[in-house]
Amino acid sequence: QVQLVESGGGLVQPGGSLRLSCAASGSGFSMYTMRWFRQAPGKQREAVAAITTGGSTNYADSVKGRFTISRDNAKNTVYLQMNSLKPEDTAVYYCNSGGLGLSIATRGPYWGQGTQVTVSS
Repeated sequence: QVQLVESGGGLVQPGGSLRLSCAASGSGFSMYTMRWFRQAPGKQREAVAAITTGGSTNYADSVKGRFTISRDNAKNTVYLQMNSLKPEDTAVYYCNSGGLGLSIATRGPYWGQGTQVTVSS
């Protein structure tokens, strides 16, 4: 079992930055690909980024060049650095674990509770 807790969301102006964190407890963090998903009001949950145990990364086209995913296996934590934020990035951001591979769309069985990101002037 893996428990995930996200933090770092908030209100930011367009063009601003935020850094999300996802702290994992339980066993197996370093064994799994970690992913970030997001869900905007009235829309389906969509994949944002993935990072494998070896540090390989993959991103949705909509965030390439603006978002960076990273992980610290010693701290059981995955991060999402978000720069040049746009209003369309507004969503609840979820951390996901338990899957393998580099596809951003694979959904592992473990989810955090989500953290709200609002981009607005």
